Amino acid sequence: MGKLRILAVDDNSISLAAIEQELKKEYEVIPVNSGARALQYLRRERPDLILLDIQMAQKDGIETLREIRQMERCWGIPVIMLTSKQDKATVVETSKLGIYDYILKPFKGEDLHNRIDRALKK
Repeated sequence: MGKLRILAVDDNSISLAAIEQELKKEYEVIPVNSGARALQYLRRERPDLILLDIQMAQKDGIETLREIRQMERCWGIPVIMLTSKQDKATVVETSKLGIYDYILKPFKGEDLHNRIDRALKK
């Protein structure tokens, strides 16, 4: 069986590279640097999990997540939000949209792995 696919969405290239570096041994990581690109990808493909940054320039993570939730083919894909904001309103907002979990940046590799494993029920 091939590796599980993780769509990583972050407009910060350093953050995206760190995610890819951390996960590439175990997973196939599809890095995209905008919400719009993530939605484009999701119209064609179905990853096993989505890592989604909240603070992005044109379309933030919450807007992107709202659109993902309206795509029938994406139902059931666990979404883990990445954020540097420990802002209750944001957490509540994303929880309403059915996220699986959220991780504070800068993240620890082990923490990222544990949460992904839990989301994918490994």
